[in-house]
Amino acid sequence: MRIKGNIRESPYPTFHITPDNHERNKTLNDIFEILLIAPVAILSIMIHECAHGYAALYMGDNTAKIRGRLTLNPIKHIDIFGLICMILFRFGWAKPVPINPMNFRNRKTGMRLVSLAGVTANMILAVLFAVLLRIFVMTDLTYLNIMLIYGIQLNIGYAVFNLMPFPPLDGSKLLATFLPRKYEYYMYKYEKYIYIVLIALIYTGVLSDIMYPIINGVYSAIMNIIISTL
Repeated sequence: MRIKGNIRESPYPTFHITPDNHERNKTLNDIFEILLIAPVAILSIMIHECAHGYAALYMGDNTAKIRGRLTLNPIKHIDIFGLICMILFRFGWAKPVPINPMNFRNRKTGMRLVSLAGVTANMILAVLFAVLLRIFVMTDLTYLNIMLIYGIQLNIGYAVFNLMPFPPLDGSKLLATFLPRKYEYYMYKYEKYIYIVLIALIYTGVLSDIMYPIINGVYSAIMNIIISTL
């Protein structure tokens, strides 16, 4: 498939994929598309996981630091299957950062901060990519603009996915901090069974149907704000 861009005619750079008559060109363009997505996907994962670790450290837990997870070394963070899903479906996951909530100065506050740190970092990255896209949108750097669009979409998608209230995602940890202690206990006790619900929602495509309108809405809101202010 071949990626075509429309940069100059609209403040929104729009890209679509059109059929290619030659299978060889199709394969090469698919590979090239992956090469554009992979760097921003890896960066997004690293920043997300480091944000978790530094938030935990701020709240008094140095477990991530001891385990060597406060680093931008992608090998420390990447889950291969999660990275592939992020490249193909615009949402995915990484190796969870180890934390010990019992080390937090305040357990519930610490869990809230750690849970929100990753998605907040991704939203900041999405806005940063949007600003850069606004700056370069009228240039001939077509592939850079494509990469920036992927960066916006991937970071929004990663944030939205992680806010879903299903274990082991950040949203479930955040939700648990607002539950009475008894129900919080049951949520962690049965999280491996709730996890099956998440897998079923991904497999059936229901999760995508829920997420994509949210991702598109957030993407449009960010771009409208950036365009109106820059």
